[in-house]
Parts: sequence; structure tokens; C-alpha cells
Amino acid sequence: MKNHLRCAKMPDRMGIVIMQDFELYVDIDEPFQGYLDEQWLRHVVAETLVAEGVDSPAELGLVITDDETIRQLNKSYRGVDEATDVLSFALLEDSDASFVNPPDGVLHLGEVILSYPRAVVQAEERHHPVQRELALLVVHGVLHLLGHEHEQPRDKAKMRAEEERVLGALAL
Repeated sequence: MKNHLRCAKMPDRMGIVIMQDFELYVDIDEPFQGYLDEQWLRHVVAETLVAEGVDSPAELGLVITDDETIRQLNKSYRGVDEATDVLSFALLEDSDASFVNPPDGVLHLGEVILSYPRAVVQAEERHHPVQRELALLVVHGVLHLLGHEHEQPRDKAKMRAEEERVLGALAL
């Protein structure tokens, strides 16, 4: 696995994102801690929330892990015994984009879990930087937390357009 690790070059300057407070709990598995910048991950999440019009305080988790951990989660929760690039576990039950704040006023969105080694491999396959692949996976996962799906071709095209819109705002 060591040969698949590449450092994701993070931008020196990040644009200013104005939004309500959000709590992002980041858990990066030890082997990948030197490859990711937590502030950059926060920026990607914030851009996604802003692009989707989330103007209430929000809370979510982001876990960066390995293929085996994500395979086990995929098997346990989706019945698919294989690794994947990203999983989202949404706490919002309604996919309607108009949110109703819970009593504490915070949107509890859920968790995004992504495989860093898978991101590296996919970046190489798609001939773009690891940073772009990581951002794409984070954006994709957050969009799922916000109710976006891609089972139908029309939904897939809409979600892809949303991903590209956010990546454009991130200049990726």
C-alpha cells in the first residue's frame, strides 16, 4: 500500500467562504495524517454547504480511512463485499432541500467516509491530481448527506453538475 500513497498538494491560499457556523469532525487514520490538511478539508466542506444553500448551523463528520475499513462498512451497511471510494451515512431522512432545524438549531447531517488509497488510485486512473479526487469525493459525500442521489440518469447528471460547480468554486 505504501507505493499508492501520494501527498495531495494543498493550495497555499483558500478563498473566503461566508456561511453560518458548522462543526466538522475530522478523523484521519494514522497512516494518512501527513497527506491531508484538515483546514483544506474544512474548506471543501464549507464550499459545498454554501453552494447548496445551507445557511443554518450544521454538523457532520469526515473520516479518511483505508480500503479494508471501507470494505467492511460497505459490507455491513450496504451488503456489498468490496471496497469503494466514499460512503455517506445521512441523518436527514427527507431528501427535500428545504431543511427544518431540529430543536438545537443545528442540522445534524451525518458522516462521510472515504478511502484515501482509493482516491490516489482513481486520481492516477483519471489523470488528475490527488487533491482534485479527494475534493470530488468529499463533495460527493456531502451532497449525499444533503439528499442528492444518482440512481436515475437524470439524478446522476444533476449530481455531477453540482459536483463540478463546487469544484469550480474551489478552482479544481
